[in-house]
Amino acid sequence: MESRLLSLVESHGKSMICLYKHRRMAITAEDICLDRVLLIQKGFAVEEVTPENDLQIPGSDVTVQITLCDASLLVQLPFGSQTQMFLQEIRKRCSPGNKTAMVVDPELSTDGEVKAAPTYGHQNLSRPKTASEMVQSSNESASEWTQCLCTRPSGLRDTHIHSWLKQKENSYTRIQSFRFFVGTYNVNGQSPRESLQPWLSQEGEPPDVYCVGFQELDLSKEAFFFNDTPKEEEWFKAVTESLHPGAKYAKVKLVRLVGILLLLYVRTELAMNVSEVEAETVGTGIMGRMGNKGGVAIRFQFHNTTVCIVNTHLAAHPEEYERRNQEVRDICARMQFHQLESSRPLLAINGHDVVFWLGDLNYQLEGQEMEHVKKLIRARDFQALHQHDQLKIQLGAQVVFEGFREGDISFQPTYKYNPGSDDWDDSEKCRVPAWCDRILWRGKSVSQLSYRSHMTLKNSDHKPVSAVFDVGVKVVDEKCYRKAFEDIVRSLDKKENASIPSVTLSKSKFLFKDVKFLQLQVKSFTICNGPVPCQFEFINKPSEDTYCKPWLIAKPNKGFLLPDSKLVIELELFVNKSTVTALNSGEDKLDDILVFHLDRGKDYFLSVSGNYLTSCFGCPIQALCFMKEPIREMLPEAIRELTLMPLSTDDAFQDEKPLDIPKELWMMVDRLYRDACQQEDLFQQPGLRAEFEQIRDWLDTGTLDELGPISSNHSVAEALLLFLESLPEPVVCSKLYRNSLECANSYKMSSQVISMLPRCHQNVFRYLVAFLRELLRHTGKNHLDVNILGSIFGGLLLRPPPGHSKPSTAEKQKAQQFIQQFLCHEGTTL
Repeated sequence: MESRLLSLVESHGKSMICLYKHRRMAITAEDICLDRVLLIQKGFAVEEVTPENDLQIPGSDVTVQITLCDASLLVQLPFGSQTQMFLQEIRKRCSPGNKTAMVVDPELSTDGEVKAAPTYGHQNLSRPKTASEMVQSSNESASEWTQCLCTRPSGLRDTHIHSWLKQKENSYTRIQSFRFFVGTYNVNGQSPRESLQPWLSQEGEPPDVYCVGFQELDLSKEAFFFNDTPKEEEWFKAVTESLHPGAKYAKVKLVRLVGILLLLYVRTELAMNVSEVEAETVGTGIMGRMGNKGGVAIRFQFHNTTVCIVNTHLAAHPEEYERRNQEVRDICARMQFHQLESSRPLLAINGHDVVFWLGDLNYQLEGQEMEHVKKLIRARDFQALHQHDQLKIQLGAQVVFEGFREGDISFQPTYKYNPGSDDWDDSEKCRVPAWCDRILWRGKSVSQLSYRSHMTLKNSDHKPVSAVFDVGVKVVDEKCYRKAFEDIVRSLDKKENASIPSVTLSKSKFLFKDVKFLQLQVKSFTICNGPVPCQFEFINKPSEDTYCKPWLIAKPNKGFLLPDSKLVIELELFVNKSTVTALNSGEDKLDDILVFHLDRGKDYFLSVSGNYLTSCFGCPIQALCFMKEPIREMLPEAIRELTLMPLSTDDAFQDEKPLDIPKELWMMVDRLYRDACQQEDLFQQPGLRAEFEQIRDWLDTGTLDELGPISSNHSVAEALLLFLESLPEPVVCSKLYRNSLECANSYKMSSQVISMLPRCHQNVFRYLVAFLRELLRHTGKNHLDVNILGSIFGGLLLRPPPGHSKPSTAEKQKAQQFIQQFLCHEGTTL
């Protein structure tokens, strides 16, 4: 099996599929080379197939046969909505008159694996069964009918049928128990050196479903910066070889974010009952994006029950429980799954029937001394320790994991051990033992059979944890399903065209007061439907590309309403780096009209307005240097004039001498210089949202001479990064971006680029470099090095001009090298 990159290319009116060979970790153009080109012309065909003697798993990777004249090629593509859109775009070009073609805006490239070399001529082999031939209108099972409705929508009528079937689900399903194994293991960057059977195969009865999660799969910088690691394959193989010997299993899905890996297996005889598989990732590291912390998830439908598995690695350190709470909330808010039917809204974690949440959650024991904890562990007095367990305290207060449950913990803490032993940590840090590794669940008809740790595995400083569940799954009764389906169709036939749909809205005017940068505000309204089912959508206004301005979003923005039903819609207003500058300058206002459209009905108009509180975030460096007072104290006209002022290399034309650097930048760096030079993991661990808001208001209002009781240096560090990221013109002006990359290996030429910057930008660059050098003097304490700082600040200080494609990995590396030169060159005059 060979790996290839596939792309769909259009040039001069012709379409073709290009296949590229590539190295394991493709970074530069030299790492890939064109293997072959398949021109889409007469005789070209592409179809999803089930290879002979292979297992068909709905929702697993997609096997596609590409045929051109007498040549054919089998390609395996990752399952998901992007692959489906990729194939739809190919089919549209194969057959312009294809009635199933959909108008989409797809990602026109995806990764694939070539399963066989091209074969020429006719073979005496049975032809693989095509996906279209699998749907038999009279003989298909009830579950296949459901999958057909979900995966092959044909408009509003099917949406009506799907919604009514969901409402009547109890009439055609019965509850059947299936056994789920859920396991989590923080492997501390180690490769597998021992069998995982004591963890994965300890139960007497083979599980029906395996959900296996890992954290800290790879701690190397390559994994962190490039999200690539050979250890993924090592641990995948170790798990596959250690599954219960009493059954055969098929891998359904694998998803990884840096060191967070999640694997889903199902017994082969149950594989046909798995469908609608999707995977998503959310990084919650510094600036809310980096994947050293965060979560991965797989959602799927098993028979008629929707299941979501979430694997997370949350912020470390005992005092950071509020940050862990925040990360859980962020993951719940940002983890959204596409559904195969495009008319259906994105699906959140809690929108599933059953959710399992596992991982190194990092909640620890509150305020306990090492020797006292060890004494209680030796006495197996776990109940006394549970009173100080941060997760149990947070669950009891209902501030996080709302609706989730955890079984009784009857095993000793799973962290922290000396690797290779069962001895508690005796390193310099001497971590207090804690139950960091946890498994929680929510949903009906779920009962936990066991919850344990596995002390025999000694590879890591954590011990693996497992839980086994009986899950009541909704299984379709074919006869009852057909009756429900036929009743719905007959009812729909009677109601179609009977009347025009109509709804009432609880509100049509929305006022958002005192909106601030990166501070979400939400308003909601209720839709009450009349007697006619209807489909709704927020639609674009004439001559506009989107249904709302970029700082606003409606959730959901489309959907379906059953007769006499109600639905709450939320309007979220959020000002970020892409919208803040225009609001600061007054070029944009918090003012918009939304058009709420009913299919076959009328339109409703919603008015959205508000006032925005200006911020130093999103202001140009030059403008900030001319602002001697806090931005909130300035008149809007003055802010607009300074923000729109042309960038100049000469300050002489100004009547008033500007500041050397923005005062807001100095305030943040000065705080970090005084308090955080020895802070471990500075610029690598996120701050607290409430503290960022306090810092932002401190900078914008100047009401405090000193920043108040900010408990976390990480919050100030993240505020600094967000400040740099939100600059409309980066510190190294975007017009010099290409020059900077070209001289990334020459300190002399790089210095010449800096000398070409406007004076205020030069000052900021040199000031920041001097501060970063000061941090490197304390590397023994803060564990920072030139590679980490170069990678973080390279992408902030150097950014491509507007309209430029997203920086490639090679460009990111050159930006990193550009910054590293100045950090390493001690002779620079600053």
